[in-house]
Amino acid sequence: MSVSRDIAQSYLWPRRVIRRHMQRGLSEGRVIIFLLSACFLIYISQWPRLSREAYLDAEIPLEGRMIAAMWAWVFVAPLLFYIIAWISYLFARILGGAGTGLGARLALFWTLLVLVPVWLLYGLVSGFVGAGIQLNIVGGILAAAFFWIWISALIETQWGKFK
Repeated sequence: MSVSRDIAQSYLWPRRVIRRHMQRGLSEGRVIIFLLSACFLIYISQWPRLSREAYLDAEIPLEGRMIAAMWAWVFVAPLLFYIIAWISYLFARILGGAGTGLGARLALFWTLLVLVPVWLLYGLVSGFVGAGIQLNIVGGILAAAFFWIWISALIETQWGKFK
């Protein structure tokens, strides 16, 4: 099944999609591609906001803002997401989960990739509309979708039958 179809289905049936990924066989290579793709696309989603901020405050040029965002999203964020996945794995083990660390990474990294379209919308709203109720609504949708998909995927990878 295509990645775009899996992404669309993950909003409604995240456990089913994660189960399919696990049935295909887990590999660290596939999981890290999910993470790096998500981080790079989230970085791209920041461009409208960075452009707006550079226009409103020229003290820091656009190029400097883009380099800082690239550093944050492409180099630092993947390391932080590995730490978050490890903590979620340990938390699941404490609660009786029998899954693997790779399963916990799959749950988090796939969730990040699934949310890229919402991140792109968030970036557009923050760049073209700015702070306000619209940005808060999209941010709320982003947060709710993140926790819905991540927790569902984590339950499947740690307590599902394909551990």
